[in-house]
Amino acid sequence: MNSRGTGVCPHTPPCPASSAPDREAAHTIASHPEQGWSLLCNGVVIFEDTGELLPDGASIAPHRPTDVAA
Repeated sequence: MNSRGTGVCPHTPPCPASSAPDREAAHTIASHPEQGWSLLCNGVVIFEDTGELLPDGASIAPHRPTDVAA
């Protein structure tokens, strides 16, 4: 396994690594909108509430653009 998730990214240019700030820009390889999640090429699972589960098991809380400190 590499830093991009479960294997080598076949896309050109390659998808961002799961540790990169722009990780959400990776290609979707499996989508389950009825369950509210999608798997990205870099191994990140994104949820419709904008939360994320990283390949190493770490989670990122939902972070909607409207959640800005006043």
